[in-house]
Amino acid sequence: MVDNQIVSRGITDDNVVRAMKKVPRHLFVSEALTESAYGDFPLPIGEGQTISQPYIIAEMTKALDLTGNERVLEIGTGSGYQAAILAEIVYRVYTIERNNTLFLSARRLFDGLKYYNIVTKYSDGTQGWTEESPFDAIIVTAGGESIPQPLIDQLAPGGRLVMPVGGNFTQDLLKVEKTGQGLTTTSLGGCRFVKLIGQHGWKD
Repeated sequence: MVDNQIVSRGITDDNVVRAMKKVPRHLFVSEALTESAYGDFPLPIGEGQTISQPYIIAEMTKALDLTGNERVLEIGTGSGYQAAILAEIVYRVYTIERNNTLFLSARRLFDGLKYYNIVTKYSDGTQGWTEESPFDAIIVTAGGESIPQPLIDQLAPGGRLVMPVGGNFTQDLLKVEKTGQGLTTTSLGGCRFVKLIGQHGWKD
């Protein structure tokens, strides 16, 4: 998976490649989908949510420019796979999920795999995690019409935020960097994600 879907497409960041080779993706999908776990496509994880295509996860992780000492906030724990990838790279991962079934399932997986540097919260991710802010990096794994202001506010100076922004069917994957002069936004290309639940999701 890593060689054919990720490295061959130009993602050679050592931290990202190492993490994606180590995390057992098949444990983050249902047993019925085990044989498809390493395919080049997203998969359903129940509750109307999906685990993203491996390449997209690698692209978003790479865009955070992680070196290993960061505190990272993830909005939308889902299956827990993205958080596990981050946990292999950074000091601590804070991840928020508002679906209780997915929240409990991911927490069990983290405990079973001994990811003790992942801190979970059952809440509305669009509000961020004020008491643990600021964060060196923030990743949002669902799409909305705009980036929630609380997330911008909770990004540390020099921090990076990655989120799909757009409409119900297609979005642009945006990277926002907080500099001394303000915010710098870069588009990383088109994508399609499930809806961000909260006041900053797109209208039905």
